[in-house]
Amino acid sequence: MSQMLALICVIAILLIGDFVAVRTKAWIPSMFVSGILFLIGYWTFFPKEIIATAGIPTVVAVMMMYLLITNMGTLLSLQELKNQWKTIVIALSGILGIVAALMSIGTLIFGFKTMVVAIPPLVGGVVSALIMSEGAKEAGLASLSVFAIVIYVMQGFAGYPLTALVLKKEGRRLLKEYREGGLRTAEAEIASTVETETLGPKLFKHLPEKYNTDFFKFFRLALVGFAAYQVSTWLAPVVSISPFVLCLLFGVIATSAGFLEKQVLQKANGFGMAILVLMLFIFDGLKQATPAMLLDILFPLIGTIVLGVIGMYIFSLIAGKILKVSKEMAFAVSLTALYGFPADYIITNEVIKSLTEDEKEREALLSRMLPPMLVGGFITVTIVSVILAGIFVQFL
Repeated sequence: MSQMLALICVIAILLIGDFVAVRTKAWIPSMFVSGILFLIGYWTFFPKEIIATAGIPTVVAVMMMYLLITNMGTLLSLQELKNQWKTIVIALSGILGIVAALMSIGTLIFGFKTMVVAIPPLVGGVVSALIMSEGAKEAGLASLSVFAIVIYVMQGFAGYPLTALVLKKEGRRLLKEYREGGLRTAEAEIASTVETETLGPKLFKHLPEKYNTDFFKFFRLALVGFAAYQVSTWLAPVVSISPFVLCLLFGVIATSAGFLEKQVLQKANGFGMAILVLMLFIFDGLKQATPAMLLDILFPLIGTIVLGVIGMYIFSLIAGKILKVSKEMAFAVSLTALYGFPADYIITNEVIKSLTEDEKEREALLSRMLPPMLVGGFITVTIVSVILAGIFVQFL
């Protein structure tokens, strides 16, 4: 397959996913549709390396991840992160619910080692899945090595539609409150954002606008991403912190300090391409899942995900009630464990766009729904899952 044909095929799948999401008003998320189509493609005529052939090898996807996650940090302020302590507690409660359900009921049904392998990938991303897969392989558990990868690949299929469902309910509630004169803090946040965007980055306020080119924006964004990577390397002998977690934090700090403007990647005209690359990288993981593999582990796969989601729902509901957060928002935050970034960003935006055409209403909803979804995704997928994998792999 030629590079351009591969590129057309993979972009066409994302386009179909978008069309279905728009047509169904996000009841069927684009990530879900695209995932199904990629599976069908890999099982029929797609070459296994179609994403790399299209021009997106892993190294390019990782570069975009640094830029995108740092850019996500520009959406949050230091005050916003302090305000999200409830989100962190709820996200951790959801993970505790998964662990409790799978280590009790799951162990009785599927066995201890199966659940040990399943938990970190279920609440995390590719790193935790690879840790458990390699650990199972070294322990001579070949089928469980595959199981770890398939859990990671398939968990989103449960997470995408469920998240869209609960976010729609939460969005309608917030929209009703906004139209009745509530959400005044959201309006204040929007006004502050507009003011900040008008002023630009404080450190460069004397720089003529003609010199603030797209390349200068990219350079500053990359510099912050590099700083995050370097600090994670320096800290490695003492404590292991993912550079991507630091990218989010450094993005927040750089924006608060006036080094980056809000949504700098959008202003540098690079956001759409970055999202395209990262989405394709995520779907590249589906090439591992063959029909035979899925049939062999279908029962433990479905059982693990169902039990995990039930445990997550119960614990996040309890945490939400205690912290006075709506059950829909609490469950949505916990569900980010099943997919993380950028799916949390994409699904939230899709849902909000489907609820209203008014730009001010969309901004009000975004200011309330997007920060907890982003913070929840980073707490569960990027931080806690890797810690869990490091602990659980020792039990194999």
